[in-house]
Amino acid sequence: MFARTIATGLQFVLGGTLLLGCSSGVEEPYKPAPAYSGRKASLPAVPTLPTTPIKTGDAYTVYGATHHLRSSIHSAEIRKQDVDISIIGYIVATNIADAPSCAIHKTGKGDPEDCKTEIPTFVIADTKDGATADRKIKVLGWASNFANVYDAMEAYKGKAEPPKELVKDEMLSNDIPFPLPAIGAKVKVTGHYGFNYSNSTGMAADPQNGILTFKKVEYLEPPTAPAEFKNKASAGVAIKKK
Repeated sequence: MFARTIATGLQFVLGGTLLLGCSSGVEEPYKPAPAYSGRKASLPAVPTLPTTPIKTGDAYTVYGATHHLRSSIHSAEIRKQDVDISIIGYIVATNIADAPSCAIHKTGKGDPEDCKTEIPTFVIADTKDGATADRKIKVLGWASNFANVYDAMEAYKGKAEPPKELVKDEMLSNDIPFPLPAIGAKVKVTGHYGFNYSNSTGMAADPQNGILTFKKVEYLEPPTAPAEFKNKASAGVAIKKK
């Protein structure tokens, strides 16, 4: 009986020693495995932010006006019906040269029924070579039709200074600008700015860059050449081609 008790005790002691031996070793510190493959991430380059200012003095740049027009914060403010703004830019395009001959005549004579024409328009951008720029603003409402442009072209021909009385567009009740809008001129145009243009002469829309409805213009730099029609006038007077 005594011998059995000793044997049992030895088994207990040995078993306990083995257990202690298994748990008494020094544990190695935890080494976290990386969560990535080790390859460098390929990130796009930091975009270049535009450096064109929103305004020049009291007038917007073309970039500034279009930026505010597209903005959820400034859009409603800049295109209020009772608010006029001024925008400075270079005239980079007009549709005067491409007017069809059927629309080129004195006022008082109607266009033929099959005459397809546009509303007289010029386009401004922030740079003189901005014909291909993304941000360009059309200016409408400075002449109701090309008959008024024709009258103004005849009245302003050869003049270095504006006449005492500018040619008035009776339909729009405003004076036709002197000189006529031509490519290369730097201008400060004032009027209502928004996505649409609409009056008795027609309608137009530009949901991207908007349209400025003309009220007045100030020439900061003269055009490189005067505005001219490429086609012949249907009033019996030939217009010189470029």
